[in-house]
Amino acid sequence: MSLRLRRIAIDGFRKFRTPTVIEGLTDGLNIIIEDNETGKSTLLEALRAAFFVRHNTKNQLAQSYAPHGDAVGPKVEVSFEVDGAPWSVSKRFLRSATVELVGPQGRATGEDAEARLNTLLGSVKDNSRGGDVASYGALGLLWVAQTEALAVSAPGPIVRDSVTSTLEAEVGSIMGGSAYKKVRARVEDQYSAYWTPTGQKKGRQTEARERSDSAQVAAQQASERLASLEQTFAELEAARAKLKVIERDIADETDAETRQTLVASLEIARAAVQILATRRAEQEAANAKVNGLEELQRRHEAAIEARDKAQQELRRAQERRKSVAERLVEGRKRVTDARSTLEEARQSRQRAKAALSAGEQVTAARRRSEATKAARARHADLLELEAERSKAKALADTAIPAKSIEKLETLERDLAEARAIVNAGATRVTFSGPLGAVLVDGEPVTAGERTLARATTFSFGEATLIVTPPSSAESADEALAAAKRQLNAALEALGVDDVAGARSRNDAARDAAAEIRTLDARILAATPADAAIDLVAGAEALKLFVSGLGGADGPVQEEVPDLAALTEAVDTAEDDFAKAEGVQQSAVDALRRIEEEDAPLATAEAGTASDLSNALGQIDAIEGRPEFLTLEGNLAPARERAAECAVRLEEAKRNATAHDPAAITRKIETLDARNRTAAETRNRLLTEIARLENTIEIEGGAGLADRAAAAQEEAEAARAAFERVTVEADTIKLLRDTLDEAYNETSAQFVGPVAKRAKRHIERLLPDCELHFAEDLGLVSVSRGGVNEDCEHLSRGTQEQLAVLTRIAFADMLLEQGKPVSLILDDPLVYSDDGRLDAMIEILSEAGTRMQVILLTCRDRAFRHVPGNRIMLPTT
Repeated sequence: MSLRLRRIAIDGFRKFRTPTVIEGLTDGLNIIIEDNETGKSTLLEALRAAFFVRHNTKNQLAQSYAPHGDAVGPKVEVSFEVDGAPWSVSKRFLRSATVELVGPQGRATGEDAEARLNTLLGSVKDNSRGGDVASYGALGLLWVAQTEALAVSAPGPIVRDSVTSTLEAEVGSIMGGSAYKKVRARVEDQYSAYWTPTGQKKGRQTEARERSDSAQVAAQQASERLASLEQTFAELEAARAKLKVIERDIADETDAETRQTLVASLEIARAAVQILATRRAEQEAANAKVNGLEELQRRHEAAIEARDKAQQELRRAQERRKSVAERLVEGRKRVTDARSTLEEARQSRQRAKAALSAGEQVTAARRRSEATKAARARHADLLELEAERSKAKALADTAIPAKSIEKLETLERDLAEARAIVNAGATRVTFSGPLGAVLVDGEPVTAGERTLARATTFSFGEATLIVTPPSSAESADEALAAAKRQLNAALEALGVDDVAGARSRNDAARDAAAEIRTLDARILAATPADAAIDLVAGAEALKLFVSGLGGADGPVQEEVPDLAALTEAVDTAEDDFAKAEGVQQSAVDALRRIEEEDAPLATAEAGTASDLSNALGQIDAIEGRPEFLTLEGNLAPARERAAECAVRLEEAKRNATAHDPAAITRKIETLDARNRTAAETRNRLLTEIARLENTIEIEGGAGLADRAAAAQEEAEAARAAFERVTVEADTIKLLRDTLDEAYNETSAQFVGPVAKRAKRHIERLLPDCELHFAEDLGLVSVSRGGVNEDCEHLSRGTQEQLAVLTRIAFADMLLEQGKPVSLILDDPLVYSDDGRLDAMIEILSEAGTRMQVILLTCRDRAFRHVPGNRIMLPTT
């Protein structure tokens, strides 16, 4: 059974301050594409208010229906069909709250109408607050406001109960009878005595465990104290034995005698070390003298060799540079000549450019002069046009407003009607012939017809005739006089003689207004922009420009230079300059190549000369030293002296090795450390023995053995009680889990049809997926490729698509049960990519063949191609 909306009328509801009607809703897919802030979401909220919010509620939701700042009663009227039967509901909120429901059973108002509407739609009857979407029933799930479809949520209890009745026919009765509930409640009570809701131990288990743990700790402590006492006896005996050994070692005199011998040997060793240091210093001095003389000889020989080698290299470098020097002079001369030519070409180019610039300035000055003359002429024309426009403006300003003309015409019609009334009820008298003796109200009379509207006296000599018209004629005459006065006053206020004159003046003013538009166009055409004199378009700009010119224009050079010839001269000069620049660059490149060839040769020559200078300086410095003169005679005795010092040093080393002061010192320190350690150990043992004896004295009379036995018995009893409670808790938990598994197996069969219907649509977006529903029929996860993904961890776009598709599945099931169903989506699929958007639109189009679907969206580009009935919201 499908529900189809046909007409929606809204008045004073949020954005819709004025009466607004939406018509033309058809079966199938209806699309409303409008910009943001045009009232799409307000339209859905108005539908929810009409169907689900009680008319006499005044809560915050109902207060929000009234437009901001307006004290009105929001009103919503909806015409719809349920299973082909026509219905209509009308609700007014807040002020003069009313409700009226009209259907096949007739008309109902007030609470009766609310009850019938709830029964028809399957919503909660006592929905005083009105803001709980779950209480709206099937339409609360299927009429989706903005952002409500961004998360996959379970249907409300009303929808679940409705779907249950359909599913029970497919899977049979589920496990949930009264017997099961009683057993489950009893098991849950027992379970709560042992376990927390999350499966953690508590209550009896915790108490038994704490008792067992406490008894175990007490038994352990008693055993440890008893073992500690027994250990104390053993430690006391061991400490006394160690003390005897230490005291025996301290009484031995062997270490003292050994130390005296080592101290004597230390003095002999120190003397040997002193002699060794002396011999080592003598040997080092002799070696230093020999090394110095030999080094001086080696340096002199190396300097002589370096001098000879540097002289040869210098001669070869000078010979190689001779051939390059001539080409280097010639290259420098070519560069100098090219630079002079380039400078002449540059000056020629500058002169040509200066001549061209001067010619362009003269030409520009002539153009400015001509443009200035043209501007003066246009200015004169502008002044004439503006004068004509001022006259036309003055005439146009005399136009009489249309309302005033209408008033004059009304007064003129009133005058004509009053005159017609006077003529119809008055007495007419026609005078002819000689009238000299005839007077009317004492006044002479003229020939012709005369209308009498009041009592009139005619005199014929001595005779008198009084004519009295009907009484209505006098009032008509007064009305005519009043109409004349009103018309004359209006004409006088406008400064015209009659209505025709007013019309003539208006015609003249209208012609003048048309003339003003023509003059404005001519003024605009007469004031164009002129780039030659930096003049922008417009009358004010032209007048400002002319006002700044002052007197007559200055003299302009008559002869206009030939810019083409000057430009050609500049081009020729540029070509000559480019050629000279190329020649100069070529000469510089050639010189650079010669210099690059000469640079390493010059570097080599300079380096060789520097090496020769250094070598000669070293030779002079070495030969100038005093020891160089006697070098050959002093070298042999110095070598003999070094050999003698080496022999003496070896003898001193042998003597010092036999008596090592460091080794003797280490032995003495070892003996001293051993004696200190023995004394410290003796003191520590004495302290430990005293502590152990005192501990034995204290703990020996405390009855530790009896205490340990009693604590062990208590620990065994507590452990047995804990094991018994654990078995009980595990049994209760096993029973509870077994019941849950049985219930879950049945629930899995129960939600199977839901998953089957939803999978038919979802597989088109997520191929080869498995859907997992909770007990409340909410989609909780999706399995793809063996990976289970919770819905809340999917992308926002996928969540939105799944939310829409599961709603379509529930809508199909509710249709099978005969519930009134329609689908409204406000701004749907905002996070969908192009491919999924096309697939979703195809699915919605197919759903439109089974139920009415209404899409409210602001995305024209995404939905403009979708086939369906297009609805436009009236402009508010």
